[in-house]
Amino acid sequence: MSAPSPGAAIGRPRPRRTWTRGGVTCRTPLSGSTTRGSARSSTAASSSWTTRYGAGSGRCGRGRGCCPCRAWPSPRWSWPACGPGSPSTADKTPGREQTVRGLRHAVVVIAAVLVAGAGLVAYRATGDAATASILDKDRLTIGVKTDQPRVGLRKPDGTYEGFDIDVATYLAGRLGFDAKHIRFVAVTSDTRDEALKRGDVDLVLATYSITPRRKERVTFGGPYYVAHQDILVRTGDTSIRNVSDLKGRRLCRVRGSESWQRVRVERGVAAKQVWAESYSECVTGLRKGSLDAVSTDDLILAGFSIAEGSGTTMVNAPFTNEKYGVGLKKGDLKGCLAVNRYLTEMYQNGVAETLLTTWFGAVDFAVATTVPQFEGCA
Repeated sequence: MSAPSPGAAIGRPRPRRTWTRGGVTCRTPLSGSTTRGSARSSTAASSSWTTRYGAGSGRCGRGRGCCPCRAWPSPRWSWPACGPGSPSTADKTPGREQTVRGLRHAVVVIAAVLVAGAGLVAYRATGDAATASILDKDRLTIGVKTDQPRVGLRKPDGTYEGFDIDVATYLAGRLGFDAKHIRFVAVTSDTRDEALKRGDVDLVLATYSITPRRKERVTFGGPYYVAHQDILVRTGDTSIRNVSDLKGRRLCRVRGSESWQRVRVERGVAAKQVWAESYSECVTGLRKGSLDAVSTDDLILAGFSIAEGSGTTMVNAPFTNEKYGVGLKKGDLKGCLAVNRYLTEMYQNGVAETLLTTWFGAVDFAVATTVPQFEGCA
């Protein structure tokens, strides 16, 4: 049986609208696009885009343009889509001309997003209700870290920000979910596996390294990034230059994290363990002098090191590969394959590079912008 048209799956097609915002010609999607996974044109969404990534914000990424037309797939993160001839009209600041090529590329990306997103919504409407896949859900609950600056952080106003948050939002949008149908909930290193198993969350994007032990309990999409374990010390401490220097030092061990094992077991370095519940707790102990070092993934450490008043420095001596996976409930192979498809797209269309530059461009370490080698869905 052929799948119904997007309009039939959701309701009657929306008419196309054209309007001007900030001197830019903006258009809604063509007739037949759905209300889920499609471009949105609300004032709130547009304001969110221009506030965070708009003219003069300096948060748009190198060689990438920003445009106040609208936000997609949610006010948290979006990709601009502007009318013909308008990419450079929103901002006449010096150097803006170089962003035109990036904006034209973004228009092509959005067109593909709208077509594929509508198809997924149609599939969801006709899918088998007995299957337990993220593709069959009407809402998506995503487990994230909430205490890691620039990776996954819950702000005082209750909103979330960071690289993992933006990757999660991009994936959710491509899977056909808009902001109203996405909910972020806090998970820790110790609760991620069980949260998926119990069904408390549908996806986990929380610096979740793919390991053989975890693959026995979790289906992993990705990886969406390959980080490297490094070391964080107090600013000015030059006595620790590499992993071998951790011998006899007080090193933080977080419940549920594999990082301690990388040092003590895999490298055979006899560091003294000091237990903690989270890496934010570890960094607090480091600042206060109750720890000598914190060792975990470089993206996590980078975020802490450049936080205001950090008083910490990353050694920049990586010694492992940490493959960040998208956790799904064990056995959701359909969902996993869809996630991998959109992660590949995210690197190919430049979104991954933009996000990495946005969040970690100020840190002195190399970030990878090529598509990671996937583990395969199992």
